[in-house]
Amino acid sequence: MCEPECPIEAIVPDSDPRAEALAEMKQGLSEIWPNITRKKAAPADADAWKDVPNKYADHFSDKPGS
Repeated sequence: MCEPECPIEAIVPDSDPRAEALAEMKQGLSEIWPNITRKKAAPADADAWKDVPNKYADHFSDKPGS
């Protein structure tokens, strides 16, 4: 699923050290976030966020969206 949706630099192999931190974060969030069962339209401001640097460090929230 990620391959067609994510920028190529966001996709790393399981052996990459960045993948371990991401896996730990996803494990914790999977316990509180709902499952996505259908595709929705992109948010209206998606293009404005496309090239924003440091989105995870500066803007990430553990609160699930709607």
